[in-house]
Order: sequence, then structure tokens, then C-alpha cells
Amino acid sequence: MFLSTLQLESNRDLRVANQELAHLTLDGFLTWALSTFGEEMAQVTSFGPAGIVVLDHLARLHPGMRVITIDTNFLFPETYRLWEEIERRYAITLEVRRAETTPAMQTEFYGPRLWELEPDVCCHVRKVTPLADALTGLRAWIAGLRRDQSAARTGTMLVDWDHRHGLYKLNPLAMWPKARVWHYLRTHDLPYNKLHDQGYASVGCTHCTRPAVDGDERAGRWQGQVKSECGLHLGTRPWGSCPE
Repeated sequence: MFLSTLQLESNRDLRVANQELAHLTLDGFLTWALSTFGEEMAQVTSFGPAGIVVLDHLARLHPGMRVITIDTNFLFPETYRLWEEIERRYAITLEVRRAETTPAMQTEFYGPRLWELEPDVCCHVRKVTPLADALTGLRAWIAGLRRDQSAARTGTMLVDWDHRHGLYKLNPLAMWPKARVWHYLRTHDLPYNKLHDQGYASVGCTHCTRPAVDGDERAGRWQGQVKSECGLHLGTRPWGSCPE
């Protein structure tokens, strides 16, 4: 059976896998992922609502699952407090990855306010490179992308091939709307970033995140820039988008 071996040979195989997996519950999808990839899989989270929902399920299904976060050194105090709360609640220690370039080194090498002058370079230094290091040796990573987050993410698939890093990328909540995510958070009294109560639809670094002014969940990121993604999620679908 295709899903038991998951040998990605064509765009058609990827489409078939997504069609079959779409019928599973979240627990069912994660159980399949755990049986398929085992210890060669990790969740990567920046503590967004969807990531917390996935973590809540993984903590129950597979205590001790590797959970990785990227500390850019420019996170909000509210994000660090949430990080601590998550570690206490689930009795886990997150695997933290940081850029080798400290903020002081970055200023010395690139000049001040790199996030304004060259935001793509800043994201590459502080996020993209640490993620690449974190994914080394894995066969799959779990993200919290959803189709309704922004126009750029409408094609998000449950299982995708990350050609940049050479492994599978799983998006268990790809088809969950925002309302369902928040219903789960509230119903199960899960922790979340309190900046969401202050109009922040999406929370990233302090320099590049503002309250959102419209319905696009990414609208508060890099305001005034022709940019809506940090670069962590730009390595999928080398053959082009698959039909749903």
C-alpha cells in the first residue's frame, strides 16, 4: 500500500497520498505519521495556535516526541512566557535552535536594523539556517500551516515534499479553519500567546510583527514590505501545486 511505504516518485503519488490521508482524524493522521517515520520525525513550532493544537495531540500520542523551536533572539516577552508554560504543562524540554550569528554580530556585520533594510537576509540568518541545521538527519517534519491563513498558503497539503531540505513536510491542520483551531484551544483550556488578545493575528519577531488590520492572518507581519513569509515554508512542491 502506498501509504505504508510512502515512496514519493511523482506528483501523482503525492496527490494520492493526500487524498487518502484527508479522510483521517487528526489523531489518525498523527498516528500514521508516527508509525511511518517514528523517531526520524520532529515537530517544529513557533507556538502559534495550530502548533499548540498539534503539540497537545502529540504529547498524548507519543510523549517524548522531539519538538523543535527556533529562537531568533528577537521574540516577544509573551512568546518566551508561553514557551515556559508549554514546557511546564507537557513536562517537556524543547529543542532550541539559534543562529550562530548573535544580534551584536549581526549588527556589526550587516549594520543596524537589518530586518528593515534586508528582511529576507535577516530571516535567512535567524530562522532559515537554524531550521536547516535542526532538520538534518530527519525524514519528516511537522508544521502548523493552514490553508486559510493567507492567499499564499491556500495550496497547503497534508503531506508535501520539502525539496530544500530533502524530507517530507507534514501539515496536519492544513484543512482546519481558524475557528476550529480556536474552538479546540478554548475547549481544552490550552495556553496561547496573549498577544492574540491584543490584535496580533500572527506572532513573530518584535521588529517585524504588528497587530493585523484585516482578515489575513499574515497581515501583521512585515508591514510595509513586499513580504508575507519568513522563508521557512518556501521549499515545497518542486513540480508545482498538486490539485486538491
